[in-house]
Amino acid sequence: MLYNILIIDDSPSMRKVLQKVIAMAGLPVEYFEASDGIQGLDQCRHHRIDVIFTDLNMPNMDGFTFLKQIHQNPAFDDIPVLVVSTEGRTALIEEALKLGVANFINKPFQAEEIADKLHNILGEGYDHREDRTTEAPDF
Repeated sequence: MLYNILIIDDSPSMRKVLQKVIAMAGLPVEYFEASDGIQGLDQCRHHRIDVIFTDLNMPNMDGFTFLKQIHQNPAFDDIPVLVVSTEGRTALIEEALKLGVANFINKPFQAEEIADKLHNILGEGYDHREDRTTEAPDF
């Protein structure tokens, strides 16, 4: 099964890093990208999205506003969202979780962490642990 993953981050290099990390996990994916929450909502309107990765600190529409918008729309509110952010304050993590985030990943992260969280979200249909390298780089 091909999974559609939306990556929302204002850093093009971080979007590419996340794509590489997901590819290392052996997951068959089509990627969609956005540099802010406005573009992220637009991608959700035009594509079937299975999982969303989003940063919190972005211009135009930040991650919190995006989360509020997506969870107010019945067409999108069941899409699992993983926040990938440098924001590690407990209050911000708790706020994100209250908005329905499936998981919170702090930057820098290890490739294995991303793969494991995707596996947990997508279920038993995805398990390519034997295909992974034993030493995952930090990103």
